[in-house]
Amino acid sequence: MTKSPNPIDIHVGSRVRLRRMMIGMSQERLGEKLNLTFQQVQKYEKGANRIGASRLFTIASILDVPVQFFFEDMPDTATENLPGASEGMREPDQTEYVMGFVSSAEGLQLNTAFSKIGNLETRRKLVDLVKTLVD
Repeated sequence: MTKSPNPIDIHVGSRVRLRRMMIGMSQERLGEKLNLTFQQVQKYEKGANRIGASRLFTIASILDVPVQFFFEDMPDTATENLPGASEGMREPDQTEYVMGFVSSAEGLQLNTAFSKIGNLETRRKLVDLVKTLVD
């Protein structure tokens, strides 16, 4: 029987992938800097293998972000079974969906291009266009 990855490990791995892609670094290059194979980096990014504290600190240094970056925007589903976690009256969390999109190659390209549009009205019209396409 195969054990499924911990949701926190999946989230941290997806944030490693997001940052690596944001700075245009390949899995091979990150692996070289960590003295690992790109396959090991893939396993980290999918959450299949846990990233130890010292390794996460090193990755944060290589990717030039604070360690906390990897835990930001953690979906409620990742922590719902932790002691003291309660849903309360909160709205459903969309973070996992959004992070999945932004972490994709297309999402990263779209986000990068969109952020380069300086005119606010053009940005609003583009958002309206996308909403129309969805309908």
